Amino acid sequence: MSYLRYVKLIGTMHVSPKSREEVIRTILSEKPHAVAIELDRTRFLAMSQNRKVSLEDALRYGKRGLINYVLAKVEEKLGEEFGMKPGEEMKAAISAAQTLGVPLYLIDEDINVTLAKIAAAPSREKLLMALESLSIFLPLNLGESSDPMADYRVMMLQFKRRYPYLYHVLVEERNEIMARNLISIVDSLRTRGVKKPKVIAVVGLGHKPGIEHILDRERGKFLPTTG
Repeated sequence: MSYLRYVKLIGTMHVSPKSREEVIRTILSEKPHAVAIELDRTRFLAMSQNRKVSLEDALRYGKRGLINYVLAKVEEKLGEEFGMKPGEEMKAAISAAQTLGVPLYLIDEDINVTLAKIAAAPSREKLLMALESLSIFLPLNLGESSDPMADYRVMMLQFKRRYPYLYHVLVEERNEIMARNLISIVDSLRTRGVKKPKVIAVVGLGHKPGIEHILDRERGKFLPTTG
């Protein structure tokens, strides 16, 4: 039996109010045995404490800190366009899990590992990313689109074509990590006597198809249930 039978993924745009509403509605109506979110411990704590890193602080951490700062600024700019701070859909998932009293799991790769991989990107991709990152301070029109989800998918395809290495480490490798963590969650629930586990995972829209593919191809590897 495919693991996808036991995991429902909500693919969100990290800065979309509609995504936040979908997360709340889905979790409360589905009443899963567990909720998983696309965060690691470091980002979870930073979000919980509303910590923001200044450019001065980022420079103290060298290349990795600067990369993290630029990525955060990109999300902040998008958040302004869509009317929601980055991470609001994750906060909604946390709140919904607490409301239901079910476990919350952090399934993403350690951000420090991810940043190290970004720092090791080919010079061509790093230079192109540095040049294109300047556009985050320019007006965006995504919020005016009649179908922002479709625009987001197009952006992912463009990103894959322009940044093959970064796409591999930021999307494909993390898809594998998050899928493996979801498989472990399902197995853990089954060993605790839950015969038909239901897990809801909140991930970025670009990760949803890849994670679903991995979960669907994994079959017959469940540990025996107890009781």
